[in-house]
Amino acid sequence: MKIKKKRTKATSVVIFIICVLLIGSFAVLGMFGSPDVAGYRVQSFGEVLKRGLDLQGGVSILLEATSQSSDENAVDRTMVVLEERINNLGVSETVIAKEGNNRIRVEIPGQYDSNEMVEMLSKAGELVFEAEDGTVVITGSDVKDASVMMDSLNQPVVSLQLNDSGKQKFADATEKYIGKIISIKMDDEVVSAPVVQAHITNGEASITGMSSYEEAEKLASIIKSGALPVTLKNVETNTVGPTIGDAAIPQSLKAGAVGIILVFLFMLIFYRVPGLLADLALTVFILLVLLAFVVFGVVLTLPGIAGLILTIGIAVDANVLIFERIKEELKKGKSVKSSIDAGFNRAMSSIIDSNITTIIAAIALFSIGTGGVKGFALTLTIGVVISMFTAITVTKTLINMAYNAGFLNKTSYFGVKRG
Repeated sequence: MKIKKKRTKATSVVIFIICVLLIGSFAVLGMFGSPDVAGYRVQSFGEVLKRGLDLQGGVSILLEATSQSSDENAVDRTMVVLEERINNLGVSETVIAKEGNNRIRVEIPGQYDSNEMVEMLSKAGELVFEAEDGTVVITGSDVKDASVMMDSLNQPVVSLQLNDSGKQKFADATEKYIGKIISIKMDDEVVSAPVVQAHITNGEASITGMSSYEEAEKLASIIKSGALPVTLKNVETNTVGPTIGDAAIPQSLKAGAVGIILVFLFMLIFYRVPGLLADLALTVFILLVLLAFVVFGVVLTLPGIAGLILTIGIAVDANVLIFERIKEELKKGKSVKSSIDAGFNRAMSSIIDSNITTIIAAIALFSIGTGGVKGFALTLTIGVVISMFTAITVTKTLINMAYNAGFLNKTSYFGVKRG
């Protein structure tokens, strides 16, 4: 019987040590990544987390719909068109959010020419091929695809691929207007006025006269995404330089590191062995939160970092509550195992209630807030949900494993002395 008990204890010790090593390994990978092995490597969280304007610079543009539309979803559809225009330029990590009923906030990290971006985003995008007699040949709705190509003179042109209806219309028009001009207009501005030289039946057309490849690329992006459902005007433009982010990131990391170290020391000093286990659970919590940010594509901002640090405090609060309940049970004279079980059971309702109220407040902030407030609310919500999981499962599992391994079988380990 004693041999079996020793084997069980030895197994628990091995499992506990393996868990601790795994937590430590994942923490190191999360902080520093892994070396390159056969062309593959694990990236650190710092490399894969998306950063907002305040951390890497960019342009923040507030647009307002000035025209009324009978379609109540017109602003929502406008947001989709704007997103497609930006994505067609290859810009990533863009944030497009609705503010109120008729305003749209566009945040574009890494793009610093605000005037250029405002012009591209607010352009209505009404493409029209018009004959000399004023007849509209085709419109943007007849275009299937638009791309940039280089012509025989190495000049950029916008190549258009027409859909079936556009192909037939264009074929009829080029047959009718041979030797005449068909003007290509964007928002009533003539961008090209070529003379029809042949009957075109293949459904292809091109727009020439571009001064640069970038201009052609922007025009192709606008045509491809389609016309805006509403007219937009620029209300506010803010340009954030990368120097702000360069200064903010080290300061934020320093503040976060100091906060985490102080929390770890507090738990270790006041709760001893259970405090060490709580520190391990907090490490798991931080790793899971950062992983959730990566999986859900959370754009990290300074308010978001503040929300993350706050959730670490919330996670610690849950552990403090659990350990105080365990100490209360030990002081009543119960065994360590019974006190652990009773302590968790007594603390759970308080932990769940307090976290749910925090989540409700965070959801309210996310619903009515804008910009940084939304970032703060989102990181707070993710952190609180994960903190409940780590408190209920990870901390409890580690404590039970430590008890079974013989590392936590004395009341003195909890700071409770018996006569």
